[in-house]
Amino acid sequence: MLKGLVCAVISACCYGTLPILGKLGYALGMETFEMLSYRFGLGAVILAIWIGLTDPRSLRIAPRSLLKAVALGTCIYPLQSTCFMSAIKYIPASTTTLILYFYPICVTVLSVLLFKMRVGRQVVLSLVMVTAGCALVFYDAFSQGVNSLGLAFAVGAMLIFSVYLIASQLILKNEPPLTVGLYVIISAAVVFTLLAGPPDLKAMTWPKAALALSFGLFPTVLAVGLLYTAINAVGSAYTSIFSTMEPVTTVILAYFVLGEPLALWQVAGAACIVAGITLPNLGLIRRKAAVTPAV
Repeated sequence: MLKGLVCAVISACCYGTLPILGKLGYALGMETFEMLSYRFGLGAVILAIWIGLTDPRSLRIAPRSLLKAVALGTCIYPLQSTCFMSAIKYIPASTTTLILYFYPICVTVLSVLLFKMRVGRQVVLSLVMVTAGCALVFYDAFSQGVNSLGLAFAVGAMLIFSVYLIASQLILKNEPPLTVGLYVIISAAVVFTLLAGPPDLKAMTWPKAALALSFGLFPTVLAVGLLYTAINAVGSAYTSIFSTMEPVTTVILAYFVLGEPLALWQVAGAACIVAGITLPNLGLIRRKAAVTPAV
């Protein structure tokens, strides 16, 4: 149990490093597609080696599953990643991440429309809290005169991520998640490598090399690998709760590493978002505990 929870927290923290690494990359003169090609390219290689050493059977994928992974990895995922990385070029990393966490609202609306999902009182309360948190974040962003293009990219990343989650639910049902995830990353790596072109080794410095490796290691390999380890150990409900450490990690790192200001409104918004995401998962866990017989 403890191992699964620790893996979930570390995974979320690793995901939370992505906007920080992006800001550092832009400061070193790296381009958007260049950073994404390093993230997915190196990430695909390291993740394939890790899976090959720990669970070689997961490297095998059926042709039908491969087509689904390629569809996600070449269409939706690259578009979302590009919008997200473009957003942090113009606006604070913390603001970008908090805007992304508005996605539960969009996913819920789409689920009601597409899957006829029933929305209970607990879900409504959760959505109200997330909405309030995002409203505070948007208020803080506009009060500081944040770049409108950056906000547009951040909102675009959030909307596309919502569509990605719905698409994943539609086409990845009963598919091996870790295997499909690997080939989604490989597909995205191919797309961004073609867009970025071959790496300019002459311009590669030690700081850039370390940052490129960090892109592949922290928000990709460790984040994905530990996420699935946590899900296998404690289930998706507990994992979802501790995954809310991602925006918290980004806000804290943005303050200490990047020197971004941390406004009171932003802290309040982050708290509302985390609480809103956590609430329905706590209810799910209580319901599962109520119907699980004692051993």
